[in-house]
Amino acid sequence: MPVLLIVLVVSLLGTSFAAESLRTAAHGKVRIGTAAKPGFITEDSRYAAALAREFDQLEPENEMKWSLLRPAHDRFDFAPADELVRFAKQNGMAVRGHTLLWHQAVPKWLGEGQWTWNELSQLMADHIQTVVKHFAGSVYAWDVVNEAFHPDGSLRSTLWYDSPGIGAEGPYGYIERAFVLAHAADPKAKLFYNDYAFEAGGPKFEAILAMARDFKKRGVPLHGIGFQCHFTLDSITAEKLAKTMRAFTDLGLEVHITELDVRLPVDGTGHATSQDLERQADVYGEAVRACLGVRGCNAIQVWGFSDARSWIPRFFPGYGAGTLFDQEYRAKPAYTAVIDALSQPAATAASRK
Repeated sequence: MPVLLIVLVVSLLGTSFAAESLRTAAHGKVRIGTAAKPGFITEDSRYAAALAREFDQLEPENEMKWSLLRPAHDRFDFAPADELVRFAKQNGMAVRGHTLLWHQAVPKWLGEGQWTWNELSQLMADHIQTVVKHFAGSVYAWDVVNEAFHPDGSLRSTLWYDSPGIGAEGPYGYIERAFVLAHAADPKAKLFYNDYAFEAGGPKFEAILAMARDFKKRGVPLHGIGFQCHFTLDSITAEKLAKTMRAFTDLGLEVHITELDVRLPVDGTGHATSQDLERQADVYGEAVRACLGVRGCNAIQVWGFSDARSWIPRFFPGYGAGTLFDQEYRAKPAYTAVIDALSQPAATAASRK
């Protein structure tokens, strides 16, 4: 073979290897997604390029939450969320909707209103039906209710649960009604309950599992459970996470990792130590392997993918560096760990239990 041709072949092989992305490594195994913001796409070409290259699923970080989507009683603003949906379609990405009901996304006009239970019930119904119908055919799965339980397993005090509430009976009244409304608005969408800090078991896990069993028994349209997975270095092992996931998949539900990140202690410039970055890679790899080992875990989604655009420093002072790419969009050891885990041969039916 001529030397020039050998050089060309090697060059092409090298280009192919370098071009591997999370979405190519995950293809045929799981969806790999991220939360995203439309402003970041328009402001930062590196952000937009990495988002399109690496992920085959997108979820609006805030733009489908009630507080942004419905700034006034009589007005919806779909433009920012529609922008993200267009970007997803242009780049062959699925869209998860987040979230129809969350106690921290209540607009001022709603939270400070003096409502009767009948008025609240109608507001919730109008909102869910309007939003879900608007995105029908574009959003394949919804986080219908987000973070409804306290760590002790009791239901949170929220606008919908407290008196006057929405007038629905039963221990899960407003949650159940939200799922029924969402299903009626788009029968093809997969409907998820989403929460955090139940991945290793405990009272919140037991409460969510009890609700899931009850809903399945009575035919409430719950299709899956979202595991947020906002981790630290010592959060969990793959074995514990997989065991908790199987408690739900054994009921016939899907599970998704919906908001994965691993925050680290950082210095004044937002940088972590090399040792912590290596440990972080191990945690990311454990989470991915846990999902791949469970039949019914069908999506892995990170909550932002670059330290340049991360929510963590604002909410956890002294912490950061929690994503797969650094502040300059360079891949971190965690990215390599996720690629390596996704690149393993597809699990057999016997091993994906």
